[in-house]
Amino acid sequence: MNETHPGEPIALASVPPTVERIAFLGTPVEAVVALQKLVAAGIDIGLVVTQPDRRRGRGSALIPSPVKEAAADIGLPVAHDLAALAEDADRFDLAVVVAYGRIIPVSLLRMLPMINIHFSLLPRWRGAAPVERAILAGDTETGVCLMEVAEGLDEGGVYASRSLPITDDATATELRATLAVLGADLLVEAVAGGLAKATPQDGTPTYARKLDRAEQQLDFTQPAIDVHRRVRIGRAWSEFRHRRIGVERTAVADGQGHPGALAFENGSVFVDTPDGRLQLVEVRPEGKRTMSAVDWYNGAQPDPGERLGVASQNQATQQPAPIAT
Repeated sequence: MNETHPGEPIALASVPPTVERIAFLGTPVEAVVALQKLVAAGIDIGLVVTQPDRRRGRGSALIPSPVKEAAADIGLPVAHDLAALAEDADRFDLAVVVAYGRIIPVSLLRMLPMINIHFSLLPRWRGAAPVERAILAGDTETGVCLMEVAEGLDEGGVYASRSLPITDDATATELRATLAVLGADLLVEAVAGGLAKATPQDGTPTYARKLDRAEQQLDFTQPAIDVHRRVRIGRAWSEFRHRRIGVERTAVADGQGHPGALAFENGSVFVDTPDGRLQLVEVRPEGKRTMSAVDWYNGAQPDPGERLGVASQNQATQQPAPIAT
């Protein structure tokens, strides 16, 4: 037990150099690969903690998290509450956290050391949405860090890291999938091979605050590259004829014109911005499935001058555009 004096903080539990049994904390699909690789490496996982089942779909059925489904397939015990971990904290050498989605209380960190896979090259992009913020900022590189969980937000020391270039068209979903594998490999190597002392983070921190829905609305008065980046973070949307349309994949193209103006040229659908054009590749009209932009255009038959965008609904002329073929 640590000796303390009134007013002094109680030290967090120290990460041991060797690990025999761990607890795993995670929720989304990006955490599944780490769980599976730990099991495949023969690491003893005594408990999986994940968020409770959620109601989803038209029938509002309770759906387990991807981590819970994976743990059940493997045959691992699952809990939905950190209290279950706190009650048996002395049974574990270490807890591993991969996108758990809840704040871990300091009281638990004092009982059980924890390490975390974070999807950025710390101290850049501490916080909830590091992949999305890296894309929006135009970063050309991201990565994963294996870090110790500390009291402050993503402030713990780093055991290992691995970088990944961000290509001009990489989506947040694609990057997270790749980073999940890179992080899982780092985690298995560290847990199986022993954890050396963590290195303090070096550099000026930046913070990746959680996205709000308004940030995913497309503004075609902005530069084409900025609109394209918003599409790449996922769930981007605009409006057409007073109905919402999801924009799921785009590409930056040459040309410019009236912001939001639609055009069909050389077998592709384009939307103008002040400094360039975006090719619409895949869209999802309200209430429909994802489809190619060409299929959507053929069905909608936009009038000449008709535009995408909340403020651009009544720009059409009366002459119908030719149907694209």
